[in-house]
Amino acid sequence: MPGLAHPLLAPDEWNALTRPGGAGPLHWVVLNVADGPGVQPDPSCLEAAGRLRNAGVRVLGRLDSAYGLRDFGELVSDAHRFTDWYRTDGFLLDRCPADRAALPAVRRAVHALRTIHDGAHIVLGHGTHPHPGHADIADQLVTFSGPWSDYRWSQAAEWTVDHPPERFCHLVHGVPRPHLEEALRVARWQGAATVWFTDRTDRDSRVGPWEPLPGYWDEVVSRVGTGVSE
Repeated sequence: MPGLAHPLLAPDEWNALTRPGGAGPLHWVVLNVADGPGVQPDPSCLEAAGRLRNAGVRVLGRLDSAYGLRDFGELVSDAHRFTDWYRTDGFLLDRCPADRAALPAVRRAVHALRTIHDGAHIVLGHGTHPHPGHADIADQLVTFSGPWSDYRWSQAAEWTVDHPPERFCHLVHGVPRPHLEEALRVARWQGAATVWFTDRTDRDSRVGPWEPLPGYWDEVVSRVGTGVSE
């Protein structure tokens, strides 16, 4: 789950993630309090994150890399806040640079995150296939993030076959209900074991496509296939 709206704005959605059966297929949920951890602990987010952890779901703090332009010290400070305030299980390094030249900086950032939180689950949010060297840095890579109109014709990079599906994540918005099975097949063909499919789109300027739950959330929970989890 790339990041629901704030729990005060989407209480039903957050509750749906922890009701019986709802947390079963979730690999992780991203907590994004205020474009990061915010400036002080948020009681609503503390409660929501605690319920997810009690349900056995990883909670990741969102750290914005700004494609490598973010100050290293700011990233580390945000990571400390997520760990100290919300006891997150790891981090999504969002808008992560994907080229070969960025490898040293990304390695440095991930090393610092693992120092802050021993055993942290680290996801690199490239949103595209990065240089293959990135696969050796983190636990998972987001190798697609975008609309269904692009995803249905996309192809995995050849180097991904050298890694298990558990290393790759796909985030796809605008997937119509009749095309849900097709989207799942694309994920399997491309070797991505963690996916987020939603019928929400980026055409609504009030909220992003990731902030609400998919309209078919209950159906996905009941029928998600082996090897692909939402």
